[in-house]
Amino acid sequence: MTTTASVPPRSQVADIHKWNAESVFPSRAAWREELQALSAALPSLQPFNGTLNQSAARLAEWFEASEKLARRMETLFFYARMSQACETTDQEAIGMVGEAGSLAAQFGALASFAVPEILAIGEAVLNGWVQNEPRLAPFAHYFHDLFRQQQHVRSAEVEEVLALARDPFSAIDNTEEMITSADMTFKPVVVNGESVPLAQSNISTFLDSPDREARRQAWEHYADGYLGLKNTLASNYLASVKRDVFYARARRYNSALEASLFNNNIPAQVFHNLIDTYRKHIPTWHRYWRIRRKALGVETLHPYDIWAPISKSTPVVPYAQAVDWIVEGMKPLGDAYVSVLRRGCLEERWVDIYPNEGKTQGAFSFGSYDTYPFILMSYDDNLGAMSTLAHELGHSMHSYFSRKTQPYVYGDYTLFVAEVASNFNQAMVRANLFKTNNDPQFQIAVIEEAMNNIHRYFFIMPTLARFELEVHTRIENGAGVTADDMIDLMTDLFSEGYGSEMHIDRQRVGITWAQFGHLYANYYVYQYATGISAAHALAGRILEGTPGAAEAYIKFLSAGSSVYPVDALKGAGVDMSTPEAVERTFAALADYVDRLERLTA
Repeated sequence: MTTTASVPPRSQVADIHKWNAESVFPSRAAWREELQALSAALPSLQPFNGTLNQSAARLAEWFEASEKLARRMETLFFYARMSQACETTDQEAIGMVGEAGSLAAQFGALASFAVPEILAIGEAVLNGWVQNEPRLAPFAHYFHDLFRQQQHVRSAEVEEVLALARDPFSAIDNTEEMITSADMTFKPVVVNGESVPLAQSNISTFLDSPDREARRQAWEHYADGYLGLKNTLASNYLASVKRDVFYARARRYNSALEASLFNNNIPAQVFHNLIDTYRKHIPTWHRYWRIRRKALGVETLHPYDIWAPISKSTPVVPYAQAVDWIVEGMKPLGDAYVSVLRRGCLEERWVDIYPNEGKTQGAFSFGSYDTYPFILMSYDDNLGAMSTLAHELGHSMHSYFSRKTQPYVYGDYTLFVAEVASNFNQAMVRANLFKTNNDPQFQIAVIEEAMNNIHRYFFIMPTLARFELEVHTRIENGAGVTADDMIDLMTDLFSEGYGSEMHIDRQRVGITWAQFGHLYANYYVYQYATGISAAHALAGRILEGTPGAAEAYIKFLSAGSSVYPVDALKGAGVDMSTPEAVERTFAALADYVDRLERLTA
C-alpha cells in the first residue's frame, strides 16, 4: 500500500504493477520506428482522392486502406498518451504526444475528402453497393448515420481545414493537463507535526481520512493551488468553450449543445430531463447532508467533510481482494465475462495500479482497437479504490466486447453509453457486498462508498452540466466571461445543492470547475449522470431476476457503435428518452440515505 506520506517516483514502481506497455511496443525505439513508417505510408491515401465514386470495389478498397492506417495511428497515439499520463513530467513522452498528435492531424487532413465524396455518391447508389459488394455490407449503419448528418458535413476544402485545426486545438487539452498535473504545486499537509506532500495522485486519500484537520488542509490547499492560477485556467477553459462553439458554427449547428446531442442522435429531452429531475430531487441531497453532519458529530458541515468516513472500521482492501470482490459481484454475467476480467487484472497487466510522482489525476480506461483495454489509476487499498477499479473495468470490458464483436468501424462506443457499463459494475459489486456481509460497520462503509460515487455522478456532474450550459450560452451570445464570473456561477449552483447544512467557502467551492478536465469535452459531464441512471436500471433488471436481462446486457456491451446509443439501451431494457431511469436512480439514492440514517441512529 502506498500512503499519503510516500508517493514514489515512477522508477521505483515494480513492473508487475505497471500497465503492459511492452505488449503494445517492445520499446520506445520501436514506437519511433512505427512513427516514421506510418508517416511514410500516409501518402498512399492520396490516389483515392476523387475516385471513390468509380465503383463499389474502389470504395471498399478505400475503407480497407484507410482502416489499416487508422488502426496503426490509434495505437501509436495511445502509447504516447498513456506514457505521458503515467508520468506527466516525462519530457520524452510529452514530445511523443506532440509528434503523434501532429501525425494524426496529417492523417485526418489526408482522409478529409472521403466523407464529402461518399455523400456525393448518393444514398440510393450506396444502398445498392451495400447489397452487391460484400466488403461494404458492414457499413450499412455507417452510411445511414452519414446521411443523417449530411446537412452538417461541409465541402472537402472546409473539412480539410477542420481536420487540420484539430492539432492546434488539441493543445488546449494538453495545456490543462500540463498545468494541473505537471506544473501545479500544492502546499503540503501537516499531519502530527510531519509535512506530507500533497499531489493529484493522493488528494482523494487525504479527503477520505478520518483526520478532519488533515482533510481541511488538503481541501483548502488543493483549491488554493487552482485559485493561484485561476486566470490562466479560465483563459484555457474558455478557449475550449470557444473551440466547441467554433466547431458547432462551422458545421452549422445552432449551439454547441445541439452539436453534441445530434452527433450521437440523442433527443434534446434527455439532457433537459436530467437537469429538471435533478433540481426536483435536490431536497434528497439536503437530507443526506443533514444525516452526514449528525453522523460525524460536527456542528457545521464543510465540503471537506463530504468524503470523511462515518464507519468506525474502514475496510482495508488490497488490490487482489478487490479483484476477487469484483469478480464475485459480476458472476451473474457468466464466465465469459469474469474470466477475462480476472485475467486482465492479474495476468495481462491491464491496470497501472499505484500512485507515483507525476501520475495524472483520476482514473481512466484507455486503449486502441488492437491493444488491451488498459486502466490508469492510483489504487490505495480501500473500498473507494476497489469501486474505482470496478468502474474502470466496466469501461474496459465494454471495450473488450465491442472490439471482439464489431468490425473496426463500430469497435468504439459513444460517450453517452460509456458511463453505463462502468456504473453498472459498481452497482452489481455493491449489491453483492450488501448481501454477503451483514456487519453494520461494513454496511455503512459500503453505503459511504456508494454515496461518494453517486455524489460525483448525481450531484457534481449535473451541477457541472448546468455550469457548462450557462458558460457556453454566454459565449454563444457574445458575452465576456472571466475567472471570477465562473467562480461566482459555480458557487451559486453548488449552494443550491448544499442548502443550509453546508458552509460555503465561495472562492474554494467556486474554483471546482477548474478541477474537472471533463469539461474540456463538449457536453460530456451530463452523460455521467445519464450513464449512472441507465446503469442502475439495467443492474436492477438482473438483480431482480428479469429473464434474459444478463444476455441483453452482454449484447449491449457487444454492440459498439453499430446502433444508435439510445436504441442500444432500449434493447437492453431502459428508455433514456423518459425520466424513468433518472427517477429510479434517485430512488436508489434515497434508499441509501434511509439505510444510513437507520445504521447511524
